[in-house]
Amino acid sequence: MRSNALFKKTSNNVIDYINTNNVAELGGSEVALAKTFNVSRTTIRSVLQYLEEHGIMDRGRRILRKPAYSHYFLQAEVLTSSEIVERKFMRWILNSDVQPGQPVNVTQLAREFAVSTTAVRGYLHQLRHYGLLEHRPNSTWIFRGITAAFATELCDIREIFELRSAHHIAGLPATAPVWKALEDIKDEHVVLQSNLEDRFKDFSDLDERFHRLIYGASENRFVVEFHQIISIIFHYHYQWNKADEKSRNAAAIKGHLLYIDALLTRDVTLIEKACRQHLEAARQTLLMSTGV
Repeated sequence: MRSNALFKKTSNNVIDYINTNNVAELGGSEVALAKTFNVSRTTIRSVLQYLEEHGIMDRGRRILRKPAYSHYFLQAEVLTSSEIVERKFMRWILNSDVQPGQPVNVTQLAREFAVSTTAVRGYLHQLRHYGLLEHRPNSTWIFRGITAAFATELCDIREIFELRSAHHIAGLPATAPVWKALEDIKDEHVVLQSNLEDRFKDFSDLDERFHRLIYGASENRFVVEFHQIISIIFHYHYQWNKADEKSRNAAAIKGHLLYIDALLTRDVTLIEKACRQHLEAARQTLLMSTGV
């Protein structure tokens, strides 16, 4: 269990919760804690054991000392192989001049991502399901690109899933890790906004992490999986049309900040309004990039 990425990721989340909220004890049943951190009882039990072994809390779950930086697992340790491929493939799409009809070399990507060819093929098969890639009989993979019809269908489904996720966040308890995460990512937006002239290209990564946070809080595995295709499409679009990239990113940051502020109010009406406005702006920008 100790080599499991989910265990390590949850340990980091629990440590963040302890440090952020300055709690005296980690109260609640294992079932309640598992629900709060969106994991199984087995995972949360292993995390509690890890905290005990490192003298952070006792068997009664009283906090004996604040966790130190050394108690966190490194980012590379908390990602599964599929998550590593997903993130690196997205960056490959973002930083490469990938055109519709271009072959995708599995062996080359596996070498570049430092993962197995099996992991790369597994991820490509997921994208194939959405029509982004074509698998030819000779084992060649072809990037098919994005049509206006595809973009419209994608945005329609995105609206359903993201609104559902945003509504779910509004009902989470004040102790849920998502609230601290939203505050942190808001700070990152503010910093990027003040340094946009030199760092406007950094927005794509921030955008991906913000929406990953929204979808991840849905507690719905299918919604979380859908985030993968959303990321690929929108990040491909970011690198595809560079004509007004800086102004588009500036507008998107402003929209994100309004969206985040609405989420932090926990007011469903405000959240839905901000969410719809952001999604509509994203829809129009994506459709424009397809020539519509």
